[in-house]
Amino acid sequence: MNKVGLFRSIHLKIVLIYVLLILVAMQIIGVYFVRELEDQLMNNFKTSMNERVDLLALNIEEELTRERDEEDPPPEQDIKRLLSDSDSEAVDITEVRVIDNRNRIVGISDASGQGLVGQRTTDQQVQRVLNTGQEEDRIFLDRQTGKRIWMLYKPIIANQEVLGVIHLIAKIETVYEQLGEINNIMASGTAIALGITAILGVVLAQTITRPISDMRKQALAMAKGNFSRKVKVYGDDEIGQLAVTFNNLTKKLQEAQATTEGERRKLSSVLSYMTDGVIATDRKGRVILINEPAAKLLGVSRKNVLAKPIIELLNLEETTNFEDLLKEQDSVIMDFSKEHGKTYILRANFSIIQKETGFVNGLITVLHDITEQEKIDMERREFVANVSHELRTPLTTMRSYLEALAEGAWKDEAIAPNFLNVTQTETERMIRLVNDLLQLSRLDSQDYQLTKGLYDITHLFNRVVDRFELSKEQNVEFTRQIPEQPLFVDIDEDKLTQVLDNIISNALKYSPEGGHVTFTIEEVPEMIQISVQDEGVGVPQENLDKIFERFYRVDKARSRKLGGTGLGLAIAKEVVLAHGGDIWATSEEGKGTKVMFTLPYDRPEEDEWS
Repeated sequence: MNKVGLFRSIHLKIVLIYVLLILVAMQIIGVYFVRELEDQLMNNFKTSMNERVDLLALNIEEELTRERDEEDPPPEQDIKRLLSDSDSEAVDITEVRVIDNRNRIVGISDASGQGLVGQRTTDQQVQRVLNTGQEEDRIFLDRQTGKRIWMLYKPIIANQEVLGVIHLIAKIETVYEQLGEINNIMASGTAIALGITAILGVVLAQTITRPISDMRKQALAMAKGNFSRKVKVYGDDEIGQLAVTFNNLTKKLQEAQATTEGERRKLSSVLSYMTDGVIATDRKGRVILINEPAAKLLGVSRKNVLAKPIIELLNLEETTNFEDLLKEQDSVIMDFSKEHGKTYILRANFSIIQKETGFVNGLITVLHDITEQEKIDMERREFVANVSHELRTPLTTMRSYLEALAEGAWKDEAIAPNFLNVTQTETERMIRLVNDLLQLSRLDSQDYQLTKGLYDITHLFNRVVDRFELSKEQNVEFTRQIPEQPLFVDIDEDKLTQVLDNIISNALKYSPEGGHVTFTIEEVPEMIQISVQDEGVGVPQENLDKIFERFYRVDKARSRKLGGTGLGLAIAKEVVLAHGGDIWATSEEGKGTKVMFTLPYDRPEEDEWS
């Protein structure tokens, strides 16, 4: 779990904000208080000085306006006395000067400055006060002492006439010293208040951050899949209600996760056991899910195709693109025969994953293996074409001969019998073709039943060979390798006789004059194997598996000439398979063909015949 840094902690942020608010409030109060206090102290100081100067100005005015006798001392002595009395009463007054309206200094309170009495002053501010009659004052820094002093220029007015100016110099530094002491007191109080505030802020922040920290831990645990923890509820306030809501959310998330996990397992199970392949993509057409049947159908690895474009996976880059699939949503037939070296065809059905707003999230593709279906459809088309071709040839021949007879050929005794004989031969050929087709149809029917019984296969085989040996027209020698002892097999005698007829007749058709046909019966494990071998033209190896297909002929011209339909071996195959056996052939071109089939056989025990 990642720990939150000290300077990023909400705990510290709350304490800092709380302390900063108190600090700002204290500073605002302090500045306002000090400023007001400074104004008040300065006003008190100036008021006190003005009251003394006013009293002094009144006394000096009397001295300056009083009529004097010859025996009275000069006004300078009286002013000196008044200044001495005033200087002794105020400790803050440094010096007081009295200047008359002629800019002449008539009195100084400082004993060391008595030499200046009677001299004219050059102070411009004194001259300005004498001219305007307005009181002036100013504060400046004494460079010698480094302390601030206050100067007051007070006009002495009698009968609206400026008689002179009182120049007062007072020490105002005491006021600023008092302000400094007060500022120190305020700073100490502020520091104490901030310390107490910080402690209270820590306590207050803990009450807020503790449940938030618990919820953070719970959120991290939920992210890891642990829904067992609960957030402790510390109170019934908003944070407490938030904790209760968080616990309820945890419970609902746990239930939702359980439901989602169950659905995921169901979906995974469905996808795993589906016979059809399923592929899901994102909105850009990249594969995000593929089940095992789809991987097998495409011959790819599930890990290697994730994030691969589905167009590339299905080999559709040259014919379409992902946007076309989203628009059309049709099924696509894909031929993978070249890649697999045999007929292999898949059909892909597409379905869009779309929200209610119309936003496309992706595409679902379902793959079906339709190879067998395509083979069946192809076989049906070939079957119809072959039947049509086989019927068209005799019908065309019959039509030609019948038209010739209708046009008068029946009157010609030389050719009419020949025409009728050909027509009869073609009719019989069509009848055989239709009978063979009907028989194949019955064998293909699911409710077709064989009429079985125990028959001696050696006797049956010899009987069929005898019949062909008596009726054969070409010079072909028969060789029998058939056991003398009886071999009883559970078979349908009529159907198996037809199988032997079809195989032997094919062997005779392709046997040359003076050739041999060999008939063999032998026992193999749990089977009786019967074979017929000729010395005909043989069958090419690439076509050997096709001789049991319907309408297949090795030599089509010769087969039609001999009346073959191309269905004999196909019927033989269906009958043998219906008996639970198997049929196949081996051949070598120019040396002949050997057709073999097996039938289930249970060797009898000796006591069964006792």
